[in-house]
Amino acid sequence: MEPLYFPPRTHVPWNKGKLTGQKPPLKLSEVWAIRTRLQMTSNIRELAMFNLAIDSKLRACDFTRLRVQDVCHGSLVAIRATVLQQKTQRPVQFEITAPTRESLEAWIKARGLRAPEFLFPSRLHSSPHLSTRQYSRIVHRWVASIGLDDTAYGTHTMRRTKVSLIYRRTKNLRAVQLLLGHAKLESTVRYLGIEVDDALEMAEQTEV
Repeated sequence: MEPLYFPPRTHVPWNKGKLTGQKPPLKLSEVWAIRTRLQMTSNIRELAMFNLAIDSKLRACDFTRLRVQDVCHGSLVAIRATVLQQKTQRPVQFEITAPTRESLEAWIKARGLRAPEFLFPSRLHSSPHLSTRQYSRIVHRWVASIGLDDTAYGTHTMRRTKVSLIYRRTKNLRAVQLLLGHAKLESTVRYLGIEVDDALEMAEQTEV
């Protein structure tokens, strides 16, 4: 009896056909393009989600677990919020701008959410809140809706967008470090994609 022959399995890399590496931030014009589309379609949930993702600069794991009480004081959305980051166990504070407060209040009222509840509940019974995978799909949809290649973008795009705009305007690394909740300046440097020596020189020039 002849031995059975099993052809070797072909290993397909997980990143085949995908763009990997640092996800680029959105440009200001692209932020407004997505925001306008969400407003035109009256998508209350995703407009609140998009605005808060830009303002909060949170990692996906922290953003999807936000509760109403994290961003509200009583029945009103707060001007500032503080969240404990899961990855670093360090608190990070962020401003909630007026347009974001308005869209959040509309979403909370429309959904009838209460203080202890998750801000963005999942539509699946298996999860009490939006999952990072669901959030990622939504981000890709936002990006594709304005004609960008969504494979080049991801949830970190939302985290990087506002700080990149702030850095371009101010060149203040320390401010960006605080906004991102990074423990080390080097982490902020890598995140922004600038040279270490240039970054340290800029930091010294902006020290108070």
